[in-house]
Amino acid sequence: MAGRAAAVASGDALVKDVAALGRSLGLLAREQFRAGRRIWGAERRIDVILTDPVSRKRLGVECKYQGTAGSAEEKIPTTLQDIAAWPIPGIVVFAGDGFSPNMRSFLIGSGKAVQLEDLEPWLRLFFGMDLDGA
Repeated sequence: MAGRAAAVASGDALVKDVAALGRSLGLLAREQFRAGRRIWGAERRIDVILTDPVSRKRLGVECKYQGTAGSAEEKIPTTLQDIAAWPIPGIVVFAGDGFSPNMRSFLIGSGKAVQLEDLEPWLRLFFGMDLDGA
């Protein structure tokens, strides 16, 4: 996975990269899964759902990309609250140079977020995979 984080240029590309990484680890990956509604009625979608085909253990992944400084990071606290309402465990995977240092610290400190370049070992731990491949 080394170097892939630099290749990500959009949120859609990040979703594709996360799904591809999951598949490379032998997981099933489903993108843009509809999972009910938010409190204000908007449809809730989970960017990527990764499933271990043997144990059926699942993880939802919300993908956040920000290439330049902007307002996307202002939605992060709401995103973390939304993940807490999912019927499965979930994390935020983030990429891009546009996140402020404070937001990067907030994300990592939440315990519910991981940078794209750190995702493979995180998934290996979560799904109980061989750690030597990381």
